[in-house]
Amino acid sequence: MRYSQGYGSMGGGMRGSSLLDEFKNAFNRPDNGLIQIILINVVFFVVIRLLHLFTTGNRDVFYLITSYIYLPASINEALTRPWTIFTYFFAHFGVLHILFNMLFLFWFGKIIKEFLGGGKVISLYVLGGLAGGLLFLLIYNLVPYFSDRLDHPMLGASAGVFAVVVGAATFMPNYTIFLLFLGPVRIKYIALFYVFLSVVQSTGPNAGGNIAHLGGAILGFVFIKQLQHGKDWGKGIHWLLSFFKSFFRSQPKVKVSYRKESKKKTTSRTSTGTTKKETASQEEIDAILDKISHSGYESLTKDEKQKLFNASKR
Repeated sequence: MRYSQGYGSMGGGMRGSSLLDEFKNAFNRPDNGLIQIILINVVFFVVIRLLHLFTTGNRDVFYLITSYIYLPASINEALTRPWTIFTYFFAHFGVLHILFNMLFLFWFGKIIKEFLGGGKVISLYVLGGLAGGLLFLLIYNLVPYFSDRLDHPMLGASAGVFAVVVGAATFMPNYTIFLLFLGPVRIKYIALFYVFLSVVQSTGPNAGGNIAHLGGAILGFVFIKQLQHGKDWGKGIHWLLSFFKSFFRSQPKVKVSYRKESKKKTTSRTSTGTTKKETASQEEIDAILDKISHSGYESLTKDEKQKLFNASKR
């Protein structure tokens, strides 16, 4: 059986101890969505590889079990396993497949996290994965050219990764990174190159993977454009995650004070806090985002950085 999958090609480094600490405390640290996504992908990868090892003598068992993880190309099959529209973008089989995807996600995800917060990384990744999976299903079931490929299920994080890559390039097109052998390159050109590559390869042997890339890329572009106009498409994702996390988080006991002077103090603090922590209007946020696009993050004043940070937490 053949699988549709996607690849990226960027790397970087962190100190081993620092990286280990990040993973050890992945689900305890606030605003750590990027590392959490990478960790979930690694866990899925290890489980799939172990499953493959233990079913060496009976590949039918392996294909049967993974059919409940990978996204089927046939829409009729997908409707019987609707959860695969989520599980497929955490599943990898090849070592290079997951390595390139996670490195690509790490570098571009850090840009999104730095300027918009870890929550936006999660939103882009999940919504990009969903968009890529849906486009894959639509193309494979509506375009006659792909009708003989319905036995090729989809797996891999590429659609979600492309959403993060294009999202970062849309938000900060002139952000420059250093590439081996090429030197400094603006990320808008990196994103355009990989989108172009996916377009020209969309009828090749890995057509499904490249179609999913395009779905993720479109989502990443539209997501950031909508965010710049004050519409956060990731609110539903955040609400759902908060809902599930609430089951695993102990609620602190509320202490009630009946002292009369506490009311005065509270009122005083509230009025002072409101003055100090003014909520930026959407016009101000748009102006700040435009300033970042033209002059870079470092051109912002301390007050502008604080307003952007507060807006990313809404």
